[in-house]
Amino acid sequence: MTTAAQNLTQRIIAAHLVGGRPVVGEEIFLSVDQALLHDGTATLTMLALEAIGLERIEVDLACQYIDHNLMQADYKNGDDHLFLQSAAQRFGMYFSRAGNGISHPVHMEHFGVPGTVLVGADSHTPAAGALGMLAVGAGSVEVATVLAGEPLALKMPQVWGVHLHGQLPEWVSAKDVILEMLRRHSVKGGVGRIIEYYGPGIDGLTAMDRHVICNMGAELGATTSLFPA
Repeated sequence: MTTAAQNLTQRIIAAHLVGGRPVVGEEIFLSVDQALLHDGTATLTMLALEAIGLERIEVDLACQYIDHNLMQADYKNGDDHLFLQSAAQRFGMYFSRAGNGISHPVHMEHFGVPGTVLVGADSHTPAAGALGMLAVGAGSVEVATVLAGEPLALKMPQVWGVHLHGQLPEWVSAKDVILEMLRRHSVKGGVGRIIEYYGPGIDGLTAMDRHVICNMGAELGATTSLFPA
């Protein structure tokens, strides 16, 4: 149950909580709506799904992207891509071929749904927080367990609110916002935290501005970052 006093992060967690108490430092378990995979890490994920005998994915939506290992210096990447395409078809996932674009903005554009939980086998999965998604990066095998229907397990982070006001002046971009966060708080400043941006300053930030800021929350060490949609 949610209350008016809860922030966006707490509301999403409450809506997806299937185990544990949302108390900072305690282990919680969240149901997952979507999964993001790319060719740099998903080969192990697909092999794990084969090993456990999964028939079809148990999340609402998953997409396998080909966007990381595109060099064709030998047969290895090409063979991986063929395997991933066949595995995506086998398990019921979307498949994004090489050349469609980088997984994070493509996923945000085509599949982003505010208020949902996304797990991806990539540290920059939190970029989807630009649309108000609770997006968390995880390991290849952990993503396989999520695809098989298991909840996402993590320690309840502290929710760290960042109040933005004003507008970006000329020659200043959203990248400068996150670089300033890094300057102030270092690469360890977000450890054990979810960073939620709010305030009148967000009104002047486009979806891709927010994407840039949430994407580099990984460099702060944050569990994830998000904006209101």
